[in-house]
Parts: sequence; C-alpha cells; structure tokens
Amino acid sequence: MAKKNVTISVAEELYDKYVEHCKKNGYVISRKFEIFMEEELKKEK
Repeated sequence: MAKKNVTISVAEELYDKYVEHCKKNGYVISRKFEIFMEEELKKEK
C-alpha cells in the first residue's frame, strides 16, 4: 500500500507526552496513528 504524508495540529504538551509514551513502549507514532484510523473505520461497519 502506498504511503501518504499528513500534517496535523495537536496541543504541544499532549504531543510531547505521547512521544515519551511511544519511546518508552517502542511504538512508532505514525503506525499508532494508522492503527487508530483502522479501528475507527472498523466501528462504522
């Protein structure tokens, strides 16, 4: 599947906390966002 770059705006403090969370748990932020979108789309079905 082709990849698409996106730009989003989030609160700086929230972003900083989430980056630390991802680092601690070995997550890739972009993949976590993909998973979130996949789960949201599943809810519609």
